[in-house]
Amino acid sequence: MTGWLDGCRALVVGAGSGIGRAVVDAYLAEGARVAVLERDRAKCDALAAECPGVPVTEGDATTRAANEAAVAAACAAFGGLDVLVSCVGVFDFYLGLSELADDDIDAGFDEVFAVNVKSMLRSVKAALPALTESRGSVILTESTSAYFPGRGGVLYVSSKFAVRGMVTALAHELAPGVRVNGVAPGGTLGTDLRGAAALGLSGRRLADTPGRATELAARTPLNVALTSEDHAWSYVFLASAKARGVTGGVVHSDGGAGIKT
Repeated sequence: MTGWLDGCRALVVGAGSGIGRAVVDAYLAEGARVAVLERDRAKCDALAAECPGVPVTEGDATTRAANEAAVAAACAAFGGLDVLVSCVGVFDFYLGLSELADDDIDAGFDEVFAVNVKSMLRSVKAALPALTESRGSVILTESTSAYFPGRGGVLYVSSKFAVRGMVTALAHELAPGVRVNGVAPGGTLGTDLRGAAALGLSGRRLADTPGRATELAARTPLNVALTSEDHAWSYVFLASAKARGVTGGVVHSDGGAGIKT
């Protein structure tokens, strides 16, 4: 792939690590100009140091102010916006309803759905005028959890089903001016996806799970443990002119989880 995104102006939300960071690198490699929104200060500093010329906005993607600031920074730097990508997420470490304390349900629900669902609504809403002007596209990160049980707990799986629904609803609403698609990654090596603070899980990362590479490979018919870089090329395709006829769709970069018997 060479120059698939030449001239493309993109904003990546949740860009500081994992899939979001891999998308930034892939977009830059394919000729895009990229701006980012990231909550973590250290990750913002790393992005600024390692990606000169990339406008970095520090802020919480669940808020209107942060998204509007990031869109404004992208438009000021590039003169407009063609692609919005969201890779924001928080995990629940497979907690079932029977394992959730009654006192944790409200706060856990509020955090997981605010991060995994509301943040994407906020990002699309902030970017919509610019994307409408450019006839651009939106790419939201779903998950294998939006299609198969057992890939998270009840809150995480429910939130990812909501993102799946959001892709469908927005693709219908925003056509023909703006394309909306999803990527549904499978389990990912090296991810910094963390647990919800409201559930007492903020100190846990999926990447720290013992034997993760072996376990991820065993899940898939292709017997692969995928990296963020593996997933990133699906976002490149969906942002490119090669996908100009694709909306309301999803790329399943999951090693074939859908055909697992």
